Amino acid sequence: MPQPPPSNGPAPTLAEVARHAGVSTATASRVLNRSAPVSLDVAARVERAARELAYVRRRAASARVTGVVAVVVFADPVQYHTDTFPVRLLAGLRRSVPGAERELAVFTVPRRSRRRPLVRYLCGGHVDGVLLVGPWGDTALTGLLHAARVPVVSLGRPPEPGAVAFVDADNLTGARDAVRRLCASGRRSVATIAGPPDTAAGADRLAGYRQAVASTTSARPAVAYGDFGSASGEHAMQRLLDQHPELDAVFAASDQMAVGALRTLRRHGLRVPQDVALIGFDDAPVATRCRPGLTTVRQPVEELGSRAMELLLRNPEHGESVVLPTRLVVRASG
Repeated sequence: MPQPPPSNGPAPTLAEVARHAGVSTATASRVLNRSAPVSLDVAARVERAARELAYVRRRAASARVTGVVAVVVFADPVQYHTDTFPVRLLAGLRRSVPGAERELAVFTVPRRSRRRPLVRYLCGGHVDGVLLVGPWGDTALTGLLHAARVPVVSLGRPPEPGAVAFVDADNLTGARDAVRRLCASGRRSVATIAGPPDTAAGADRLAGYRQAVASTTSARPAVAYGDFGSASGEHAMQRLLDQHPELDAVFAASDQMAVGALRTLRRHGLRVPQDVALIGFDDAPVATRCRPGLTTVRQPVEELGSRAMELLLRNPEHGESVVLPTRLVVRASG
């Protein structure tokens, strides 16, 4: 993806794209607006010039309201459709969208996919704002959205401070509270199944674990990584048992990974919580269905969606943020 122009310099114009491609401004406009057919060679030159200059069509201040908000979820499509988090999030988003005033257009985007068609659509005057969900990577995407004057909010702390307004749960404090509970109950070897370290939630929950272990025990951290899904929790639990057979407590950075860990512990004949205490994160519906009931950190998913939509609809400043508190929900597992 091309880098956006420096924020302290003028954005490229259509005339500059045309000059770079060696065509007239009218021809460049026809290519970028798809308003009339042109030769394949000319179209390729204009599109290449637009990419190289990081040109995006700007919405005029008086541009019409489309009535559509784009929700772009960066996740594996299979995992997206088996996770309850998106359903709860969309419920919160719709709570802040009055009946007929806005429609939500949901895009599921694999993390490593080519994004050019999506960027052209989002920056092309088709939506009133964009909500980014999940690990969307570097700031090239948000830079292009800002250049096109499209309001954007990230659900989750962005990779670079100040890059975009965001709404998030207090993942660090929630994880720290969970691990401190395990340590305070007399557990001597507390491990964690961490989420992907290149995600804000994964990094913050791991940091909370490390802080709690460092401040309450003399034991060294024991970490295995998953992808927030249950299968990854199952495999990560096996790695932890192989490397740290003495462990007697586990903090999993998602309830789904905790459920996977529970399956592995049972295969090894280990009882929860008698032999190994277990705490998850999310307070997803599965936390009440599994046996024993899962102690977990509740993040207010529906409220996250509601607050994100409210923030988006008032076109926030780039560095504006809302961080919602988490709460430890104690059940039988830890």
